[in-house]
Amino acid sequence: MSEKSHLNHLLLLTIATIFISTSGALGKFIDMPTPVIIWWRSSLSVVFLLIFCLYKGINLKIKNNQDRWTFIIAAILMGGHWIAYFYALKLSNVATGMLSLFTFPVMIALLEPLFTKVKFDPIHILLGFMVLLGIYILAPEFNIASSQLQGLLCGLLSALCYALRILILQKHVTKYNGTMLMFYQVTILTVLLAPVLYFMDTSNITTQYPYVLLLALITTSIGHTMFVNSLSYFKASTASIIGSSQPVFGIIIAFFFLNEIPTINTYIGGSLILATVIIESIRSKTK
Repeated sequence: MSEKSHLNHLLLLTIATIFISTSGALGKFIDMPTPVIIWWRSSLSVVFLLIFCLYKGINLKIKNNQDRWTFIIAAILMGGHWIAYFYALKLSNVATGMLSLFTFPVMIALLEPLFTKVKFDPIHILLGFMVLLGIYILAPEFNIASSQLQGLLCGLLSALCYALRILILQKHVTKYNGTMLMFYQVTILTVLLAPVLYFMDTSNITTQYPYVLLLALITTSIGHTMFVNSLSYFKASTASIIGSSQPVFGIIIAFFFLNEIPTINTYIGGSLILATVIIESIRSKTK
């Protein structure tokens, strides 16, 4: 790859990361019940991703029944990840929601031996401890009635769902195109979440649709597709390190658009969490 080509791909990967980072501010800002937001996000993404798959001639055929079940389980976990993450944003703030979600790389490292033949690495205990210390500093007070703590716990649940989804997809369906995987997951999630439209208030869509469109198009369809495509040009570890800047971009976006100012604890706890992501990414590169 030439120097200019490398810089172009690096720029596209950074833009993809910024696009995905908009999920924090949009998730906090959109004034609708969380499951309804996620249904709109999924259903609109189905349309955008289907158009993209047809335009690019991406094969949409699922090869066997086991893969179908893997897609369904992955879609349920993605739904859990998105819903818990948006509750985290609404209960606490963008910084806490995004930083607690970014515990997922260490969760993956700790859970991976259960899914694959990878041997457990003792250094993951140290990284896990660093993440726990970061969460402890991030948590304002350990009072379950505190909405900040509830938001943090929702963020950790979101991270667990995300980690399990990645491990399941990695084990079973590496032979499929990344955009095709995303298309099926949002399609399944749209069907599974359809009942929420009957017993939750959906009337705000008349005023919130521009932001929901941004969430479905910029954050989900374009951001995630660009990020997956970047894996053709970079090692997963490189993409992960750049991807770990998402909370930083998210906090900057929230500062300008929502006037959210992070506390000193957010900086210290967040730095510890992001440090573990970068350490694990660099280590996985050298293996």
